[in-house]
Amino acid sequence: MNKILLVALVFFCITQFVKGQDVEDWVVNLHEAHIYNELPYRIQKPINFNPDNKYPVIVSLHGGAGRGTDNRIQFRKWNQVLAMEENRSDYPCYVLVPQANEFWNELHLSNIKAVIKDLPSVDMNRIYILGHSMGGRGTYVFTQIDPGYFAAAAASAGSGRPEETEFIDVSIIKDIPFWIFHGDQDKTCPIEKNQKVFEEMQKVGGNMKFTTWEGDGHGVSVKLVAGGDNGSTRLSSNRCDPEPLFLKWLFKQKLSDRK
Repeated sequence: MNKILLVALVFFCITQFVKGQDVEDWVVNLHEAHIYNELPYRIQKPINFNPDNKYPVIVSLHGGAGRGTDNRIQFRKWNQVLAMEENRSDYPCYVLVPQANEFWNELHLSNIKAVIKDLPSVDMNRIYILGHSMGGRGTYVFTQIDPGYFAAAAASAGSGRPEETEFIDVSIIKDIPFWIFHGDQDKTCPIEKNQKVFEEMQKVGGNMKFTTWEGDGHGVSVKLVAGGDNGSTRLSSNRCDPEPLFLKWLFKQKLSDRK
């Protein structure tokens, strides 16, 4: 194979991979674009919005590949699942999709909370957060900053890269209904760190479910919402809701039910 053909083949493979990570245009267009205090974000409103109702909010945190300021590339395949009409009808809610240009931090959380505060008809008893990779890490960070804000949290491959220092204090988040997901062949964010978090949750009687995707690597973000047939789930204690369907589990969680 000559050099030009090889370069062309590599470029084709890369573009196909990137294309495979993109959501379809209708998903992006369904989310209104805004900027608050230099934080780009998009918001999907509840289907058939009724101001007399109260609606949950899902905060959706992108991974490292979504970093930027274009207010578009933060979308991931799970956003497409959440945007499907059936899910929007079964689980009417706001979906807030912010975009960061660095690791998720306290300022991002402050801005996100300000955006949510200004949304009409929000059920503050049901604010949820989820994310993959850098977004999973951000889910851990945000819930430790304000553990009384989120009714439930889900982190996919969110334990951090091998070179990162420990940043998860389970004593702070042990009462939050948490569902974590990880591919057991993940080389980017190794599963061992999340296994350690889960073991610590078991010791303190925390409220955490841990699904391992057997044979999968790092690219499992869509399974956070859509699920898969190669997962096995463990519970850290009898406090955990054993509901196997992610969205059904998520929307059952309320701050007022926390014990």
